[in-house]
Amino acid sequence: MANLFDLIYAGSNAVAGLAEGAVNDAIAKHGEEKKLSFPDTAYFSPAIYAATGVKVQQLADLPACIGVLKSLITNNAELGDALNAGLATAVGAEILELLGYIDANPYADGPGIGFVPDSVIRSLGVPLVTGDIPGVAVVLGKADNPEDLAKVVKDYQIKGLLTFLIGDVIDQAAETGVKMGLDYRVIPLGHGITAVIHVVTVAIRAALIFGGLQPGDLPGLLAYTKERVPAFVNAFGPPSEIVVAAGAGAIALGFPVIVDVELGDLQVPGALESVTDHSKIVERSLELRNIKVKAKDINICVGFASAFEGEIIRKADMHAEFYSGSNPTCELVISCDAAEIEGDAIAVIGPDIDGSAPVELPLGILVEVAGAKMHTDFEPVIERKIHHWFNYIEGVMHTGQRNLFRVRVNTDAFNKGFRLRDLGEVIYHEVMDEFGSVVDKCKVTLITEKDKVQQLLETQAMPRYRARDDRLASMTDESVDTYYTCILCQSFAPAHVCVVTPERLGLCGAVSWLDARATKELTPHGPCQPIEKIGCTNERTGAFTEVNKAVKETTRGAVESVTLYSLVEDPMTSCGCFECICGILPEAKGVVVVNREYAGMTPSGMTFGELASLTGGGVQTPGFMGHGRHFIASKKFVAAEGGIGRIVWMPKELKDDIAERLNKTAKDLCGIDNFADMICDETIATEADAVVNFLKSKNHPALAMAEIEF
Repeated sequence: MANLFDLIYAGSNAVAGLAEGAVNDAIAKHGEEKKLSFPDTAYFSPAIYAATGVKVQQLADLPACIGVLKSLITNNAELGDALNAGLATAVGAEILELLGYIDANPYADGPGIGFVPDSVIRSLGVPLVTGDIPGVAVVLGKADNPEDLAKVVKDYQIKGLLTFLIGDVIDQAAETGVKMGLDYRVIPLGHGITAVIHVVTVAIRAALIFGGLQPGDLPGLLAYTKERVPAFVNAFGPPSEIVVAAGAGAIALGFPVIVDVELGDLQVPGALESVTDHSKIVERSLELRNIKVKAKDINICVGFASAFEGEIIRKADMHAEFYSGSNPTCELVISCDAAEIEGDAIAVIGPDIDGSAPVELPLGILVEVAGAKMHTDFEPVIERKIHHWFNYIEGVMHTGQRNLFRVRVNTDAFNKGFRLRDLGEVIYHEVMDEFGSVVDKCKVTLITEKDKVQQLLETQAMPRYRARDDRLASMTDESVDTYYTCILCQSFAPAHVCVVTPERLGLCGAVSWLDARATKELTPHGPCQPIEKIGCTNERTGAFTEVNKAVKETTRGAVESVTLYSLVEDPMTSCGCFECICGILPEAKGVVVVNREYAGMTPSGMTFGELASLTGGGVQTPGFMGHGRHFIASKKFVAAEGGIGRIVWMPKELKDDIAERLNKTAKDLCGIDNFADMICDETIATEADAVVNFLKSKNHPALAMAEIEF
C-alpha cells in the first residue's frame, strides 16, 4: 500500500506546485483584483465553494486556497490522509482550470467543452431521477486498442449512462465513430487531466442544487456524492502520478476507479480495481455502484436508448420524413374492448420507406389498447410517450405531437435495415412494457396512404383531441377531490416533494395531474400517491391539513407545511430541476419569471442560476419559487399575491412561447387584452428602473397593486 500512497502524494504535490506557480504568475501579470469565474454558474469555483464556503471571485482569493490545498497533503501512510490528498488534487485542478478562463474560454475551439454550466446540470435532473440516465461514467486516458475503448463507451451509451471523456480517449472515440456531444450523452471535457474537475464539479453542484447542502459542509458533501451520485471512473492505459492522485479524489467522493492495467497489491477492493479484460469493464463498473440497467430487448436493427434522445437529423442526412407541413399526420391512442382488436399486433398500411431516394410520406399512427384497468384519461399519457420512444431510436428524430409532428429517419439507419415496422415494434414493446399493468392487449397500425391518414385524422383523431382538450379545460383544482404527491426527485433532493394538482403540474414540467394519476395506477406504491383534498385552512393561499400531512411524511419532517398558491407564505419547495423560477421585484410590485435556458441577467440583479441557488434541494425561501412553464399561464399562479397580473418581466423566448395561453388567462381573469405585450423582456430592459418605466408606458396592472408583503 505504501507504493500507492507514494504515487498519490507525488501526484498531489505536483498539482499543488503547478497551481501555486500558476496563481503567482497570474497575480504578477494581472494583479490581485483581476476577476475570476467559470461561465454560467452561481457557485463560483464549485469545489472550493462547496468544501469551504469560500467564494473565489478574484485572484486575491486564491493564495489562501493554495494554503488549504497544501495543508491537505500530509504524506502520511494512512488511507484517510491519502484520500484528503486526492481532494487536494481536485482543488488544485480546479484552480488551474479556473485560471485558464481568466481572459477567454480555453475550450472555445474544442474538442472538449470544459466547464459544464449549471443549466445543463439542472436539465439532466429529470432523466437522472427517473433512471433514463442510470449512472455517470468518467472515461479517461488512452486505450491500447481504440476499438476496445469504443465498445465500452458505446455500451454505456446504449445503456443510457452519461459518459464524460478526458484525454486521448476523446480522439480515439471520434476515430472509431462514437457519436459525441450532450445530445448523445457522451461528453468530451478536455485533453488535460485537470479537465476531470469539470465532472467532479457536476457531482458537487448536484449536492448544492438538488441536495440543499450548505457550502462548507464537507462531510455532508462527501456523503451526498457517495450515496446519491452513481458515478465511477474508467482509466485506460498506465496511470501517471497525477492520474492516480486524481483517482484518489474520485474515491474520496465515493466514485470507484477501474483501471485496465494490472495493479497487483495496489488494489483496494470496491474502490480501486484492475479489470484487464475490456469486455468486463462495463459489467464490473456497474456492479461497483449498484447501477441497475433495465434491458430494452427490442427487435430492431439500430440502438435504442435515452442517450439518443437529443439526436438532430439534418435534411442532408435524411432518408425519410413524415411532416405535417407537407402531408397529413396524426398520432392517436384509443382504448377499446379486447374483442375489437383483431389481426397482427403490428400492421403497415401503405408504402414503406424502401428505395434508394429520400421519401416524404404522410403518417397516421393508430395505437389500440385494451385492459380492465385502462382509462380514457391514460390515452394522452401513452400518446405523449411516442415522442420519447421514437427519439430513443438511433437514427430517428421526432418533434411535435398529435397531428402536428415531424419524424425523420436518417440514411445510416435505413442502410442498416430500419423500416416502418420497426417504429411499430418500438411502440408495441414500450406500451406493453411501461403500461403493462393497465394494458392487456395492444395493436399498432402505421398508415402511409394519404387518403386513409386523412380519414383517420378527420373521423377519429381530431374529434378525440377536441374532446380531451375540453375535458382538460374543465378540470380545475376545485373540480377534483384528490391531489397527488410526486417524489421522483427525492433520489437527489430528499427534502423535496411536489404536490400536483390539475392546475399546477410538477415543477420539472414532466408530471401533470393526469400523469400522476396514471403513475399511481401503473405503480401503486410508486412516487405518486393520492392526497385527499380535505382540511382547507386558507382558500386564498391554498393551505390544506392533508397536504401538509403528506408533505411532512414524504419529506420525513424536513418540510412541515406548504401552500399551493402563494409565493410568500410557505411556498412549495423545489428540487433543483425546475423549468422556471420566479422572484419578487419590489421596485415594480411584481415578479420576475425566468427559464433555465436564459443565460443573461434579470432585473433582480441575478441570473437564473443565482436565483435558483436560493431555492433548491427542498429549501423554502419566501418570495422565490421554482415551477414549470405551463404553470405560468394558470389561474392559480401566485394567486394569493394577485395572480398573473404580477408578472412584470420574463425572457422573450419564454414570453413568446406562453403568450397565447397567458393572454387567454389574463382576459378571463382581468379582462385584459394582449397581456403579454405589457410584460417587459430582455430586448426592452434588464435594469429595474427601466423595467418600471416600460410598465408605466403600458399601464401594467401590477403598478396599481399593493406592495407584496412578507
